[in-house]
This record gives sequence, structure tokens and C-alpha cells, in this order.
Amino acid sequence: MLGEPVRYNGGHCRNRFLTDVLGRHVEWVAICPEAEIGLGTPRETLRLERTDAPSGAQPRVRATKSGTDHTDAIRNVADAHLAVLRTLDGYVLKNKSPSCGLFGLPVFEEGKRVDGKGRGGFAARLLDLCPELPAEEEGRLTDADLCEHFVERVFAHARLRALLESAWRPRDLIDFHARHKLQLLSHSPQGARSLGRIVTEAGTGERSDIAADYTAAFHSVLATPTSPGKHVNALQHAFGMVSGYLDDSRRHDILAAIDDYRAGHVPLTLPLSLIRHHCNAERVAWASQQTYLAPFPTDLGLRNQLPRK
Repeated sequence: MLGEPVRYNGGHCRNRFLTDVLGRHVEWVAICPEAEIGLGTPRETLRLERTDAPSGAQPRVRATKSGTDHTDAIRNVADAHLAVLRTLDGYVLKNKSPSCGLFGLPVFEEGKRVDGKGRGGFAARLLDLCPELPAEEEGRLTDADLCEHFVERVFAHARLRALLESAWRPRDLIDFHARHKLQLLSHSPQGARSLGRIVTEAGTGERSDIAADYTAAFHSVLATPTSPGKHVNALQHAFGMVSGYLDDSRRHDILAAIDDYRAGHVPLTLPLSLIRHHCNAERVAWASQQTYLAPFPTDLGLRNQLPRK
């Protein structure tokens, strides 16, 4: 996906959004499990095969012609990189790959396809080791909503990681949570309230316990897909922060933009840009610092699609 010729046929699948757009803001760590275990390029193709293992066991990763089982070696690549994986803020996996595919891989038994719900050997181990790491398939990033959701989670993960790697104090966690209030609300109002309860205990519990509880809940909330209705709720909360500083004409402009977004006529960027502009113009500091208004760099070109009904 980064342009290295490591595909089974000796080619590559360079993804220009990853390399040329997102790559301006992230540092990529390239891992190809099949190349790392010495399969070479070009190489024999692999596939997932069901065995007589106990129910619920992951399918095996086997070579299509020779039948060689590479499962353990491929899974061990994730273990070998664990120290690096724990420093990452997201992971993009190659779709349709028996080592890296996340969703919907065909599973075979005695040469016949018996299932279409397989997960690659490396991908399965990666999520076992790092369950809170934002992960997505390259193929799904062509969907604007899925791409936006993944990128949002990546940058949120980075902000939380930076906080928890510092000599943070309870008030720092409270400030972090306050800045993410609307972003969390846009994913799960109930989850946002649960996180608020964790934050209220930041000054009384063990730092390590508070950090672990907040991290798990934070990533769980952001992993919950948002929707136009949830965005409208968050937009109305954001409008409430700045409306008292505006005249009727400017208030009407924002409310009209929110209604147009709700109706599916304009993208989310329009009401967000208006709110962000007025928060900055009126120096409404608490509101302008909300990560919801700019959860990732604007030059990524996200949030520009019309909402799905």
C-alpha cells in the first residue's frame, strides 16, 4: 500500500490517499507478514482453511498448492513487532489478504469454500494484542464515512496517547475530556456521560487505574459509528456555546446551516465552519477548543460528503 513490491505477484498496491494525503501528517511503519517470514516475491498464494480444531478457532493460513501451514509464523510477526505496535495510533490492513484482511475473507475446507467471514492470521493476532488500536482495511477507506471515522479515531488516539505519556495530573485529564466533550457526544451521548463519571474520580483513584479505565471507555465510544442525527445533536450543543454572543442574523445563518445538513442538502463542514468561525471571532475559548470542530487536519478533505439518509 506504500508502494513496496511485496505482493504475491511481485507488484504493489500503492494507495495515494495513504501515501500522499494522510502521509503528510503521519509516520508510516511498514509491515508485510508474508515477506517477513521469508515467502519472497513472487510467491505461492495463500488462503484460509478450516481444520478440525475446536469450534471458534481461527482458520489456518495455508499455501494454496503445497498446503504448507504458515499460520503460527504469520501470527508471530505481530508478537515480534509488539513494542512498535503499542506506539502506533492506527493501522491500515490490506483487504482480501489471508494474512492481513479484517473482514469477509473466504474460508475453505477440503478445497471448497465453506464460509465468507474469515479474518487474516496477522490481523486477528494484531487485534488480540492491541484491541484499542484503530484498525481499518484499505479497501473500506474508499467509503467516505468509514474513512472519516478511522482518521478521526487515529488523531484522537494520538492526543490521548500524548496526554497519558506525559506527567499528567487529574486536572489535565479533566481538561482533555472537556475538549473532547462534543466529539464524544457525536458518537454516543450515553458513553460520553460514562466517561464523565470516570473523570470525576480522577483525583481520588490510582492514576494507572483511571488511565486504563478512561482509555478503554474513550476508544469504545469513538469506535461507535456516528450518524447525521448524532451530528445534529452535537451541532446544536456547539451552537448553544456561541449563540449568546451573536445577533439574530448570525444565529439564523448557523441554524439554517444545521437544518440544511439535517435535510441532506449540505455537508457537515458547512455548519461546523460557521460555528468555528464565530467561536474564534467572538473569542469563545472553551467552544473554539472543542476537538469536534476540527478533529483532524482540514487538508485531508474529509467531512465534505452529503449526509446519508
